[in-house]
Amino acid sequence: MTPEHIAYRLLQIKAIKLSPQKPFTWASGLKSPIYCDNRLILSYPEFRSQVVDAFIRESRPFVPFDVIAGVATGGIAYGALIADRMELPMIYVRSEAKGHGLGNQIEGRLEAGQRVLVIEDLLSTGGSSLKAVQALRDAGAVVTGLLAIFSYGFEACTRAFKEAEVKAQTLTDYPTLLRVASSNEVISRDDFDLLQSWNKDPKAWSEKHSV
Repeated sequence: MTPEHIAYRLLQIKAIKLSPQKPFTWASGLKSPIYCDNRLILSYPEFRSQVVDAFIRESRPFVPFDVIAGVATGGIAYGALIADRMELPMIYVRSEAKGHGLGNQIEGRLEAGQRVLVIEDLLSTGGSSLKAVQALRDAGAVVTGLLAIFSYGFEACTRAFKEAEVKAQTLTDYPTLLRVASSNEVISRDDFDLLQSWNKDPKAWSEKHSV
């Protein structure tokens, strides 16, 4: 399954919605012309299996690894599916340690020195992903890399991963999505231009389109 095919299916099942004329409001308050919910993939068995296949194919540059780690919450299901297919141990990483019980941030068995491949569903700013990476490193793990389904392609995210010395790869990305949406007439030429300008400076785009 190519990045273009994945992008097309994400649009088809409405895991990704594009609405440049009537932007969505993110939890941060920013206005955005795109909304992504990759959890919808889980409801489509054939596509779900194809996504797992793509994850396994894209994991090759990060070999060898001993453990698959899903980032809570979006990466947990995909981490479990990949680990099951590859017959590897699976753990998951919370956004922060629990305030009760054992107070774990990492759930599952992880031993110092083990090599870990991290799985996410979406890369936005990269903050939650890199918090998970740091938790794994603090536990003595070696993070070989991170894989996600989709990235908005923010420059700040790319910079953050580079500074943290984490290799990351996605199955598809924002530029690919726009090309696919345009070629399949999901969006107009005017919409394409609006969408193309968004991820270069999402804050400025939001301010302009909040009026």
